[in-house]
Amino acid sequence: MQTEARVRVVEGGGSSHKLVSRHHQTPSQHHRSQIGALSQLIAGGVAGAVSKTCTAPLARLTILFQVQGMHSDVSTLKKASIWREASRIVSEEGFRAFWKGNLVTIVHRLPYSSISFYSFERYKNFLQLMLGAEGHETNFGSDVFVRLAGGGLAGITAASATYPLDLVRTRLSAQRNVNYYRGIWHALRTISKEEGVFGLYKGLGACLLGVGPNLAISFSVYDTVRSYWQLQRPDDSTVMVSLACGSLSGIASSTVSFPLDLVRRRMQLEGAGGRAPVYKTGVFGTFGHILRAEGVRGLYRGILPEYYKVVPSIGIVFMTYEKLKQVLSGIEAC
Repeated sequence: MQTEARVRVVEGGGSSHKLVSRHHQTPSQHHRSQIGALSQLIAGGVAGAVSKTCTAPLARLTILFQVQGMHSDVSTLKKASIWREASRIVSEEGFRAFWKGNLVTIVHRLPYSSISFYSFERYKNFLQLMLGAEGHETNFGSDVFVRLAGGGLAGITAASATYPLDLVRTRLSAQRNVNYYRGIWHALRTISKEEGVFGLYKGLGACLLGVGPNLAISFSVYDTVRSYWQLQRPDDSTVMVSLACGSLSGIASSTVSFPLDLVRRRMQLEGAGGRAPVYKTGVFGTFGHILRAEGVRGLYRGILPEYYKVVPSIGIVFMTYEKLKQVLSGIEAC
């Protein structure tokens, strides 16, 4: 869910998490209010799907590295090499295998965006009502709190509702030469039959624990760097500033929350394909097990391809989102 947080930040808060304060609105963000809620949702969903499709090869490499050592002796593993693993995928699985699990990622995107968009507005209104700020001018501190808390709660709600699709994506992406799961529906049916309905929610705790830190770090780094940049270089392009600050916030949030993301991926693969469970003690027990067996480096397996996809993913989302806003606003004006 790291990508979801950083994408919302660069979109000026995105469809659901309007994290960039109104005190720092750009002309692009102001124009956003001119298109309807449905158009915002469509633009955000399509932009996210395009971005994820373009960066899917790096995303799959990240997952494959994250689960290394789970069912093998760590001491026998070779040093992680993006080029070596990419070559193996092409030679053993074919070029199309870079996009394993991408369809379910796209399918996951629309309900996730819809739920987070709707629930953010509900949570925001509720929090404003609780603070007595509804219909009144709010100060900067309360405005930030409402957006962060509302965004966090909306992220938790959307992640919980769509989590089975995220788990299926991991299992499809982690398959190598033998495909135990033949597609989205086959995976959902097989997991429910073999592991029970709760099997579709393995690793949910780690996912929810990561929502808050992702949003807080993405927002704080983005807003701090952007404010400083505009203070020092006020004439720089707004687009370039947003992309640069979004990339820095993405790298920062990835660095801090990556261990939890790795724990989530490994817990999602527990019992996959009939294999015996490896971790049996929950989120913190899994974290400790990996730390003892593989050291700190084990918690950061796959961090390099994750870093590499930050800048292109944010750039593609930003450009696609802005273009779609222009098209949709033109259609609505007709």
